[in-house]
Amino acid sequence: MPHDRLLIAFADAVLGDDDQVLADARAALAAAIGLAGLADAAGVVGLFNAIDRIADATGIPLEADKLAASADFRAALALDRFAVTARG
Repeated sequence: MPHDRLLIAFADAVLGDDDQVLADARAALAAAIGLAGLADAAGVVGLFNAIDRIADATGIPLEADKLAASADFRAALALDRFAVTARG
């Protein structure tokens, strides 16, 4: 796929927490595919983020790594008391 490494770096940067890495990835991608392409890439990243949140909200079971990573705050918020968690 054309510019696959730049697209992956951009998606990783969007999900990361380093503003400079994001700025660099955004600039590199814009230079390679233009501002319209960058806007499309940002839309796709946002859409996948939204789809994941919707899936989580509908009760689709968490993957094992997410289950382990969220155990502490799920316990603190008593989220496991909801019926949907009983279905696994």
